[in-house]
Amino acid sequence: MPERELLAPAYPDDTGAADPALAAALTAYAADPTDPAGLPAALAALQTVRVLVPVVAVAGDVELDERGLAHDKTSDMAAVLVQGQDGRRALLAFSGTDSLAAWDPAARPVPVPARQAALAALQDGAEALLLDLGTAPLAVEGDHLRALAAGWRLVRVGDDLGWLDPTSV
Repeated sequence: MPERELLAPAYPDDTGAADPALAAALTAYAADPTDPAGLPAALAALQTVRVLVPVVAVAGDVELDERGLAHDKTSDMAAVLVQGQDGRRALLAFSGTDSLAAWDPAARPVPVPARQAALAALQDGAEALLLDLGTAPLAVEGDHLRALAAGWRLVRVGDDLGWLDPTSV
């Protein structure tokens, strides 16, 4: 009989703590979102770290008992998309288990590179990746979301910032 192989965890030494540089950048950005250095610092810290995408149970088939009470017959696990007041949708992600538990202690964390979370947001038709909802939120959207999903790197160009395709260098 062939030996059974399981995939190794992507982050075997992960404690669930937020990356310190990302946590500091998110806190600074949340304290003053008008600071012109805040968003670039948060994006720069985000591009190379793992984030936690929450997965929650969603009721599937429901059956009624003899008293007419509904009971879950099946359930599925799903990533969470939220919808803003303007109708746009965002995929949720968290920097660490503390911010995830503050949002929903029952959610299961799925560790993925930030790039993969951004790509999943786009594939799900979301307009943003919403990081740390409820604590120090950051919405990565538009060109920033597409560049992060493509694996581009945020670089300084003179006094400005831009995204660089690493395969073009």
